[in-house]
Amino acid sequence: MNVIDVIMEEHGLKSQTTFWDDFTIADHFGTAAVQDTYNRAFNEWKDNIEYLTEFVLVLNHKIWQHHDHNIELERVYDRLWREADGWCIENLTGEDAQYYFEVTD
Repeated sequence: MNVIDVIMEEHGLKSQTTFWDDFTIADHFGTAAVQDTYNRAFNEWKDNIEYLTEFVLVLNHKIWQHHDHNIELERVYDRLWREADGWCIENLTGEDAQYYFEVTD
């Protein structure tokens, strides 16, 4: 069980994506692979609130996973998390916004 599974379970939810594994694989190939994984996943799933929320959680936890031992990956994940979270703050409304903020809080 990975950290995202635990977080989702705390909210009575079940992880629905492979984002954690996808980014873990990308980590081994460097920042360009992380960026590519981000671009493909965000473009494909930004209209699915459950997937988008899990996506942002993964990005946030990847920052901390790489904190203090891989500054390059830590910085790229921080930038991508800020970008995705900012998009959510600017674009989500109603029940989608409520879901997002409850799960990511």
